[in-house]
Formats: sequence, structure tokens, C-alpha cells
Amino acid sequence: MQLIQKLHDCFLEKAQGTRVVCLSIGLSYTAVITDDGGMGVAYTDAGDRHCSPTHRDYRDYEGEPAVELLARIKDSVPLHRSMGLALINALNYHEAAALPEDSSDRIWMDAFGIGRETRVAMVGFFRPLMKLFKDRGALVEVLDDHQGIGERGSFYGKLDGWAEVLLLTSTSILNNSTEEVLSRLTPGVKVVMLGPSTPMIV
Repeated sequence: MQLIQKLHDCFLEKAQGTRVVCLSIGLSYTAVITDDGGMGVAYTDAGDRHCSPTHRDYRDYEGEPAVELLARIKDSVPLHRSMGLALINALNYHEAAALPEDSSDRIWMDAFGIGRETRVAMVGFFRPLMKLFKDRGALVEVLDDHQGIGERGSFYGKLDGWAEVLLLTSTSILNNSTEEVLSRLTPGVKVVMLGPSTPMIV
């Protein structure tokens, strides 16, 4: 919840002067467009709910001040947090678009020292990265509940003393598990958050 609160506070001022133009909740991703030309996406974490306007708590945010939608990032309902995180990424669009692109994944891997026998723990299975890790000779342990990969107890044990680098899916923001995972790390472990939902904040 600390990360969620920090994200909310970081974008509160900008949200107060911005309006939501479009909010689209899809089966896989939620998208938001703001009136300053910002666009953002986040994974649609519907939990056991359905994406339907027939829910009693449905609200149309299009045309509304962005600050109203921003508050949903702190909601207990994962789908509402998806909406809030997509807005945060839209509010951050212009800043994120100015960052250099690392299409080969070499820059960040070099920066985090991922090479031969580097011990990498990965929450969320990022299949495209596995070949890169193999080519570099890194040792990788994976936990992905959604895909049924890894065992939580064993994986958490690897975070305490084994892992040198942690790759954490940005979906952890939506299911509120970021702090739980980070609290199990040995001090000094390098952490990378990955995935389309990731707020690219400098």
C-alpha cells in the first residue's frame, strides 16, 4: 500500500488539472486517454468480477476530472486499481515517452549486472526474457501464480540470501503484493519492475 499511496500523491496535483477523455476496460488491458493527449494502459485485474456497466458501483469517468479516477488506485477492488493505474500511466505519458527506448533489453540488463551465474528471482513469468537470461548465463527462479509456475514458500526462501536481482511484475501493484515481496529481500538486492502496467517514473 505504500507504493500505491506514493503513486497517488505523486500525480495528485497533475490529476487536479486534467480530465479523462476515454476509459476503456478490456479483457486483458484497461486504457485511459486524458485531455492533454496522455495515454496509459494497465493490466485488467477483474478478480472474480466481470467488466460490465451493470454493477451497482459502475461510474462513467469520461469527461470527469482525472482526480476522481486517480482515487481508485487506492481502492480495495483490483479492477478499480487497474483503472487508477492506467490513469497514472496516462498522466505520466509525456515524461515516459521522452525516455530512451531499450528494445533489446541490453541497457537495463547491463545496468543491473545480469551476466554469467547472476542469481535472478522473477515474480511473473516474462517468457521473452528467458532466452536473454540463458544467453547471458544467468540463473533464474520464477514464481507466477497465474501460470502455475513455482512454489511460493520455496521462492520466498530464495529472496533471502540467494537472489541478487529481483524482477517484479507491475501486476503486484494491482494485487497489492509489492511490499510483501520486497519485505522478504536481503538488503542490497537490485529490483526491477517490469510489464506494460509499469509506471515509468524518473
